[in-house]
Amino acid sequence: MSLAIKSENISKRYRLGGLRPGHATFRESIASVITAPFRRIRDGAKPESQTLWALRDINLEVKAGELLGIIGHNGAGKSTLLKILSRVVKPTTGQAVVYGRVGSMLEIGTGFHEELTGRENIFMSGAILGMTRAEIERKFDEIVEFSELAQFLETPLKWYSSGMYVRLAFAVAAHLEPEILMMDEVLAVGDASFQQKCLDKMHEIRQEGRTILFVSHDMAAVTRLCHRAVLLEHGRITADASPREVVSQYLSSSWTTDAVREWPDREAAPGDDVVRIRRVRVCAEDGQTSAAVDIRKPAGIEILYDVLEEGHVLAPVVEIFNEEGAQIFSSHDTHSDWRRRPRAPGSFKSTVWIPGNLLAEGIFIAHVSLMSHHPRTLLHAQERNVVAFHVVDSQSGDSARGDYIGPMPGIVRPLLQWTTETEEENK
Repeated sequence: MSLAIKSENISKRYRLGGLRPGHATFRESIASVITAPFRRIRDGAKPESQTLWALRDINLEVKAGELLGIIGHNGAGKSTLLKILSRVVKPTTGQAVVYGRVGSMLEIGTGFHEELTGRENIFMSGAILGMTRAEIERKFDEIVEFSELAQFLETPLKWYSSGMYVRLAFAVAAHLEPEILMMDEVLAVGDASFQQKCLDKMHEIRQEGRTILFVSHDMAAVTRLCHRAVLLEHGRITADASPREVVSQYLSSSWTTDAVREWPDREAAPGDDVVRIRRVRVCAEDGQTSAAVDIRKPAGIEILYDVLEEGHVLAPVVEIFNEEGAQIFSSHDTHSDWRRRPRAPGSFKSTVWIPGNLLAEGIFIAHVSLMSHHPRTLLHAQERNVVAFHVVDSQSGDSARGDYIGPMPGIVRPLLQWTTETEEENK
């Protein structure tokens, strides 16, 4: 498969503070003269510039027809990378080769002129892409219909809301037939119906074999839409693999609550003189610790604990909450092997398995505890918000999503059995 993008040792340096290069406007020059004495009094000395490396040694190859997700924390360098690949910003070192016409939807304000009308910006964007006026006119009605901004076409963009701006930007970027489409947080602005239109259009573009680079904080969308993902941290690529693997690494480095929690010092571990919790973790079907689990696969919450005093009937308990704090369910160990059976001192490991195709995609948090229910209920150990995991849903396979690619409401998403019969079969 041919390459669409190849970057070699791309780095980008910015200088913070000090004198900025470039030409000041007359108004800015006058303001600088007036405020200079006050700045000297306030600062006491000429400010020193600082160097910030937004990107360091980025080597990346993207194949034609690939849908690549780019994720990372704010300030990781995601937007800077797209700007360099879109030729909006020059790298400090290195080079990027892009094979094909690029359509970009970067941050609001990039690529459009706010003094021009919506109509004028459509034609200007097409001209920048190298299209003739006739080619733009052939696509014009589709762009306007998709953006739903027909009544505002003759209005300058400076009067557009952020949502209107995004509508027009996405419509232009997606419909002017770029071989490569670069999008930065396209789903962050706009109502749900327009977000769904964007997702449908991205799916259509992907099926046409065009290349898409997709920057987003929406991990569900990244795992659902992308073939591959990269993780940027402090300007460097730290992971390049399947979306599920990269999202798992990102989430593990992001949350205060991780997919595993341990207490090496037993005296400091949650519990009492009867039992102490030593470790809790989220595990996938293969037994590996995982912060991101496939919606179709079972996910385990494993509790490792030390029983210190004999003669107690102990029941491990797991409670699952969503990120909004709503409790999804609570599960006690009621297996006949240990029900009403006292445990001897020693180390035990109990795992509860949440079946696949039960939870919807999203972030879930587990609370764990160890209790006695016989002969009376006693709470011996408890740890709230102990581990967290992200349920991810891809479009392939046999999840309840089917061919639908948009966000699906609900806390649970069971794979239910459907039957369909013709009217003739019912007679």
